[in-house]
Amino acid sequence: MVTERDVVFVVFDGMKMLDVSGPAEVLAEANTFGAAYRLSYASVSGEPVRTSIGTRLPVDAAVSGLGEVDTVVVAGGDELVRRPVPGGLTAAVREVGPRARRLVSICTGSFVLAAAGLLDGHRATTHWRHGQVLARTYPDVVVELDALFVEDRGVFTSAGVSAGMDLALALVEQDHGPELARDVARNLVMFMRRPGGQSQFSAPLELRPPRSSALREVVDLVAAQPALDHTATSLAAVAGVSPRHLTRLFAAELGTSPARFVEDARLDRARSLLDAGHSVTAAAGAAGFGSPETMRRRFVARLGTSPSQYRARFAATWGRGLDRTARLR
Repeated sequence: MVTERDVVFVVFDGMKMLDVSGPAEVLAEANTFGAAYRLSYASVSGEPVRTSIGTRLPVDAAVSGLGEVDTVVVAGGDELVRRPVPGGLTAAVREVGPRARRLVSICTGSFVLAAAGLLDGHRATTHWRHGQVLARTYPDVVVELDALFVEDRGVFTSAGVSAGMDLALALVEQDHGPELARDVARNLVMFMRRPGGQSQFSAPLELRPPRSSALREVVDLVAAQPALDHTATSLAAVAGVSPRHLTRLFAAELGTSPARFVEDARLDRARSLLDAGHSVTAAAGAAGFGSPETMRRRFVARLGTSPSQYRARFAATWGRGLDRTARLR
């Protein structure tokens, strides 16, 4: 006999609709293959909530009225990053979380778990854009930014938005085994294991301007012309300091090394070129990698995917990658 599992989604005004609908669809699809997930929705007040797309979502209960449940899933929302997590939401999750066998957050829902103290000492992830904010705001959380999802002692956190579906599929596999999870993935046209981590989705290098004018000159040069033959010695000459002092400046202000910064700038330039539809060979040359094979090794090591795979996923849709019917519409 299949064990019934109560899964409660904790929702609130402004929550991302896909943070709930995506994982819920995965679990509901698993039910068609023999799983027995009972899905319900709870808000702090027990009243319907307004979602990120403007619709009202009815709920089944107030969070305070929940008893023992198998899995609690906390949705994310943009406001969780812009301002402190509402005290009522924090208190409600702090109360119900320990009563669940499994505690889950989707995207910025990790900020709610962290505010409730439920991520202290745990490894966790969140949307790549907000990982540094999570780490600064809650220093007791070990943030693993490149993961699509993280499990640590019964607490599961997912990366941004659609990664919640990857996490839900992993929960199905944990509960019912790989065959049932594979059936769900096929029906929903999902990867059983999505290749790579969040880094392949993140925006190009975003840096605060260095305080040091010498370092700012170096950063501007590398960002503008990553294909030049940059070395610690040549960059130190631009800054008018010794290579050792330049390394100290990079570490103190940017948290990286000159060599790593150059590699990041080249990766960003290559990704932009691949996004625009340039060939792997052309991107490798223009970004300063020297050869397509060198670029391939860097891509696999840093982004978890090859340049050709990255290009197939992220290059412009129109004009390539669509079937003939779609192009002629």
